[in-house]
Amino acid sequence: MSTLKLKDGTELYYKDWGTGQPLVFHHGWPLSGDDWDNQMQFFVQKGFRVIAHDRRGHGRSTQTSEGHEMETYASDVAQLTEFLDLKNAVHIGHSTGGGEAIRYAAKYGKGRVAKVVLISAVTPIMVKTDNNPDGVPISVFDEIRENTATNRPQYFRDFTIPFFGYNRDGAKESQGVRDNWWRQGMMGGINAHVACVKAFSETDFTEDLKSVDIPVLVLHGEDDQIVPFELTAVKAVKLVKNGKLISYPGFPHGMPTTEAATINKDLLEFIQS
Repeated sequence: MSTLKLKDGTELYYKDWGTGQPLVFHHGWPLSGDDWDNQMQFFVQKGFRVIAHDRRGHGRSTQTSEGHEMETYASDVAQLTEFLDLKNAVHIGHSTGGGEAIRYAAKYGKGRVAKVVLISAVTPIMVKTDNNPDGVPISVFDEIRENTATNRPQYFRDFTIPFFGYNRDGAKESQGVRDNWWRQGMMGGINAHVACVKAFSETDFTEDLKSVDIPVLVLHGEDDQIVPFELTAVKAVKLVKNGKLISYPGFPHGMPTTEAATINKDLLEFIQS
């Protein structure tokens, strides 16, 4: 296993395959770098260097008691990219990982990041506030916290249904996809998963989005039941200086898995443009 010991002693697990321009993949809650299998396999065969890490507290990384917020997540990524000496990299984030990717690019990425991709991302902010009146009520995230803290094994099984849109007419459910999601989730620490809910729901990425001048691609399913399209992607693309939005009618939150062929094609076109 490849791990990097961070400044605070946390061991960050990562995968690093291939050569060529580096693509760094940032996973969503409550998963691991394995959630990018479809993209890692596709792009390494296209001649890219592909890197995916398990966020602290998630997957095979240390189950830390501290640091489960975006500032630390971004700092962890910065230490990894410096250790691997990644330059001209494309950072690709899904859901919570989208927030992590744009925070890293804004705060640490100058001279290292070429482009950013936000897929089904939580940017600019999820929760309802005075400044974000059409956001998701805090009670929704309180319920996620409560169920994760008290009923995680069953709650994670149930969560896969809306995550992949398997509750929609005509959807072809894959038990293997659901089991793999659950496997990844249960590998992580329960305290990290509970704390990360605040990180992905309450962090405001508005200034991060405004501050980057590199190309940013926003990909989002219009039928995303986890991170609403109008609340996030539509707003995020308006905040960046050099952004492009591609939306997909009927695609779910977990579209990098269920619609991998389409997503990989659009990613490749953007990376090579």
